[in-house]
Amino acid sequence: MFLLRFFLILFTLITFASLQGCVSTPSYAGNACQVFQQKYFWFKAAKKSSKKWKVPIATLMSVINQESAYKQYAKPPRKKLFGFIPLLTRESSSLGYSQATKGTWERYKKETGKRLVTRISFRDSVDFVGWYIDTANKELGISKKDTYSIYLAYHEGMNGFKKKTYKKKPKLLKTASKVKKQAQTYNSQLSKCMSKLDRNKYILF
Repeated sequence: MFLLRFFLILFTLITFASLQGCVSTPSYAGNACQVFQQKYFWFKAAKKSSKKWKVPIATLMSVINQESAYKQYAKPPRKKLFGFIPLLTRESSSLGYSQATKGTWERYKKETGKRLVTRISFRDSVDFVGWYIDTANKELGISKKDTYSIYLAYHEGMNGFKKKTYKKKPKLLKTASKVKKQAQTYNSQLSKCMSKLDRNKYILF
């Protein structure tokens, strides 16, 4: 009886914590420490992805922040007829925290062997971003610390980066610089709170 009650309480706590880690958007996305203080499970997931793919946490988070502003169900805008009438179709199949397209997500699932992952899960999304950056490093030779080039490859795709399609997109180049600056800011912030975050080991998984 005691064990049953214990496991019921444990299950309730885990479920509640998981929901807290997945639902809602951080109140201040500009500070990595504050994001992780509100979303400690995100820190655990980002740290795991960083260790697995050898990509800085700051880079992972700056890409996700730019892509979805940490919104779980983020989608690209709808296409417009005559430039102002919204249609049912959207500009791409991107979805979730990482804004991964269906095709690239399927490749991620195939290459990692993960079948039950979803684009609306932060844990799966941050792992996807790490995988993508690792793939870009292998296929394009981009350094995992070169956030500027990483974002260009992330936005344009591997083939687009090879063809240098970004050179004709000045707005995208500015956005890549913004992501790079955000990663630098995140990195500086995390250097001051990482040890504190690491001490929170009493939180399950």
